[in-house]
Amino acid sequence: MTADSGPSAFRRVPLTSTLQRTRIIAVLRGGHPDRAEAVADILVANGIRCLELAMTTPGALGTLERLAARLPEDVDLGIGAVMTPQDVVRAAGAGARFIASPNAAPDVIHAARNLEVASHPGAMTPGEIHLAWRAGASAVRLFPAGSLGTGHLEDVRAALPDIPLIPSGSITLSGTAGWFAAGAAAVVFGPELLGDALVPGGDLDRLAGRALQVRTNAERGHNQAP
Repeated sequence: MTADSGPSAFRRVPLTSTLQRTRIIAVLRGGHPDRAEAVADILVANGIRCLELAMTTPGALGTLERLAARLPEDVDLGIGAVMTPQDVVRAAGAGARFIASPNAAPDVIHAARNLEVASHPGAMTPGEIHLAWRAGASAVRLFPAGSLGTGHLEDVRAALPDIPLIPSGSITLSGTAGWFAAGAAAVVFGPELLGDALVPGGDLDRLAGRALQVRTNAERGHNQAP
């Protein structure tokens, strides 16, 4: 029996095809709003095609709308730090294809599902992860993954093999392959990838180099995955 079988089964919004293919999410949080477009261009040019803004960043929804209007169709844009159903509605209206939350709130998950937006709630324990999945999540973010380690992901996947898990929180670039080898469906990167790129005068060339490193490490991890 699968996680979606039984009388309570429903149509789950799947992970976007872009995320299933590229398996990397870059979070653009904070910094100067005018830098987001330049940073997005560098990331997309280097194969990072799932970009997430944070609801807590001033002007995030307006930035999302501008990015959606100018980036290629196969670039997925999302909003993180979504805490209420109203946030989901606003994110979807701005063009978000996925939303992420630090916790697993059923009303937020349901709102996203009703709007055909993929949802990635955060959870840590097997019980929290299972409840988020049963509520209708598209995937569950293992958070805070950096302090939990790849062994925790392996243990959870052994108990809940049908639930796609996305480690998030202080993931190092050098550890990328290990997370994929442990069975991650995708991996979320924030400051470790972005560095100072969102700050005026930040080094975009070094950002390009880090993006390439992440892609290389991800491909290595894919080859090692069970």
